[in-house]
Amino acid sequence: MKRMAHKLTVSGRASHFFTARMPGLVKMISRRQARNFADSDGRRSAKMNGKPIFRLLVRGRTTGIPLPVMLMLVRRGDDLLVCGSQAGTPDAPNWWKNLVAAGRAEGQVGDQTWPVDARILTDAAEREEAWAQLTAAYPDFATYQALTDRVLPIAVLTRRPL
Repeated sequence: MKRMAHKLTVSGRASHFFTARMPGLVKMISRRQARNFADSDGRRSAKMNGKPIFRLLVRGRTTGIPLPVMLMLVRRGDDLLVCGSQAGTPDAPNWWKNLVAAGRAEGQVGDQTWPVDARILTDAAEREEAWAQLTAAYPDFATYQALTDRVLPIAVLTRRPL
């Protein structure tokens, strides 16, 4: 993806720095936040940088163990959009690799939990529309894209009937 000229956000650059240079610390903070979120039925730790987040529980591709990750809450109608940004580091995050392998997960927004199917966006027009929604909701995604050579992947999470 060609890098677009735009102003890099301070919070995006900081997230990129810590994710690239102190991944253990970032992972510890994320796990604590996911635990607080789950233990409080989504009442605590429901925001990051003032923006709403949700918990995605996806099975590990090798262990099969459900693993939580906190992600930015970006709605597209009844669906959720997620981006495998890893703060713009060179490799996609493990949760993304697990989601691609599993094709499904469980989402928790507030005290509501439901199963989801994941669809990776490959159509250019749909991806562009989703990217606009993601960056409007969370401008740091544009900073992450500017800081990496990989195209940040996007998926749509659709509620699966119970």
